[in-house]
Amino acid sequence: MERIYSKIERDTLICATIREKDISSYRTDVCPDSEYIQVCARKLGDKISVGAHRHLPIKRETDITQEAWIVLRGRIKAKFYDLDNSFLYEAEIEKGGCMVLFRGGHSLEVLEEDTLFYEIKTGPYYGVDDDKEFIGE
Repeated sequence: MERIYSKIERDTLICATIREKDISSYRTDVCPDSEYIQVCARKLGDKISVGAHRHLPIKRETDITQEAWIVLRGRIKAKFYDLDNSFLYEAEIEKGGCMVLFRGGHSLEVLEEDTLFYEIKTGPYYGVDDDKEFIGE
């Protein structure tokens, strides 16, 4: 697993990446507990089960959108931008991998035809006009 931090605010997490080869049978938390989006990875064996449960209502407030990209098939390249929109880091992720985006900006490029991935975000979603600011290179 790899975590990338801001060059401007050194303790500020920008993104985290986990690849299928990094996942073990023990739970691997990709995100620190303090983040609004929570992602973990684990290889599950035949005898693993999780008891029936539900999550208790807890009031949570955020003013940030965080997201996770999970690649099911193919390969993508992502570029990450720091808090001031300057280029920071580039990574490729393939089938079985996941990128979690906490802060800063990002772009995505498909590297293989017929790539399939899930994009999961904190919500609610209010539309492009209220949600995004496009930045350039």
